[in-house]
Order: sequence, then C-alpha cells, then structure tokens
Amino acid sequence: SIASADMDLNQLEAFLTAQTKKQGGITSDQAAVIAKFWKNHRIKIHESLINQSRWDNVLKNMNWRVDLKSQSMHIDQINTPVAIVEMELGKNGQ
Repeated sequence: SIASADMDLNQLEAFLTAQTKKQGGITSDQAAVIAKFWKNHRIKIHESLINQSRWDNVLKNMNWRVDLKSQSMHIDQINTPVAIVEMELGKNGQ
C-alpha cells in the first residue's frame, strides 16, 4: 500500500499510525522500522515499480501534421483533412 500510493512522509505516518491501532496490526517498533526503510529506499522502490509496469517499448519521438487536399478531380475531396502521425519507438533504457 505504501509503495503503490508513493506515500510522502505525512501520509506514511498516518498510515502506520492507523496500522498500529488496528487489532492484529503492527507494533510501534515495526512501524518505526518500516518508516525508516521507506525513507531510505523510497526512490529505488518507486523506480522499480515504474520499470516493472512499463512495456518493453517506449515512445521516443512523435511528429504529426494535418494535410488538406487543394486539388482533386472531384470537388467533394478538396479540403478533406488527413492526419499523418509518425511515432518512433525504442527499447526501454536504450
């Protein structure tokens, strides 16, 4: 719960306090250890969760434009918009 919510120190304190007050919850000593661990490793844990949730490919670059036909054999095709999208994908970390 702590990692998935990426809790800040105030949220962490409130969460751990609630856990110590629950019947069958954690002790104050356990809450202190969890808080210390989270403070020291929060960034690494958050980055690890992000890396685990990513697909293999990431979007590296994207270009787009909208073209309009200015000439055509048929009048109803003039000024018809066409969207052109170019996406560059790459492997995560490369």
